[in-house]
Amino acid sequence: MKLGLHISNFTWPDGAQRLGPTLAEVASAADQAGFERISVMDHVWQIGVNGPPEQEMLEAYTALGFLAAHTRTAKLLTLVTGVVYREPGLLAKCVTTLDVLSGGRAMLGIGAAWNAEESAGLGLPFPPTAERFERLEEALRICRQMFDGDETAFQGKHYQLDRLLNSPLPLHRPPILIGGAGEKKTLLLVAKYADACNLFPGPELQHKLDVLKRHCDTVGRDYDEIEKTVIYRFPDSPAEILEAARGFQAMGFTVMHGGVPDAWDTKKFEIYRDEIVPALEAL
Repeated sequence: MKLGLHISNFTWPDGAQRLGPTLAEVASAADQAGFERISVMDHVWQIGVNGPPEQEMLEAYTALGFLAAHTRTAKLLTLVTGVVYREPGLLAKCVTTLDVLSGGRAMLGIGAAWNAEESAGLGLPFPPTAERFERLEEALRICRQMFDGDETAFQGKHYQLDRLLNSPLPLHRPPILIGGAGEKKTLLLVAKYADACNLFPGPELQHKLDVLKRHCDTVGRDYDEIEKTVIYRFPDSPAEILEAARGFQAMGFTVMHGGVPDAWDTKKFEIYRDEIVPALEAL
């Protein structure tokens, strides 16, 4: 079982003046502690589960570029990019740039977007649900094509690209992770296009995996080649983390993405380095 640090809260002591240095310290500490990946949300306002919209929030790909300079081994991604926030050609270029500058550590986390309030507030596009999923499928095809260096023109319902030139190409093809658990559309797109999925824990978790398995059977995809990851808010207790990891691992999950409480206190990462990560590696 591997760990991913999910940074979703930037409301830290000393405010914006120290936010950059603190973020660098947090990312470096997590990297050195053995976190296999580091992710940020793709939101421009804070979301309700974490706090009011007025709390600090950083733009995702600017933040990931900053994190690339302050880490050495952790993979870097969004959980997850809202497909309508960036044209897919530009999105593929953003992820490719991150991959090149980080030495091949970028992943593309993507989903259909959901936050209508922040979109309306800042004038970001937010079409109806059905259209967002249509755009998501087209964006997945475009990004895969650009990551592979195929410059063939793309003519879709929503996107028309004359030449998918992407120079330089990524150092390694960035794995594509789709976030969300919708059974009819999202999990079908996982089966068709994704290298990984990200789900939320709960009583329906095994059911969601079963649905994904059926979609894989339908489209002729090997279910086992899709990496299963889960969001999990890490408690302070190492024993609780290890217990949860055993349960998720038994279901086939290999990565737990989570927030570390009060991550700005980088001493918190010492127990991960010394105790939790070695124990997870031994599972």
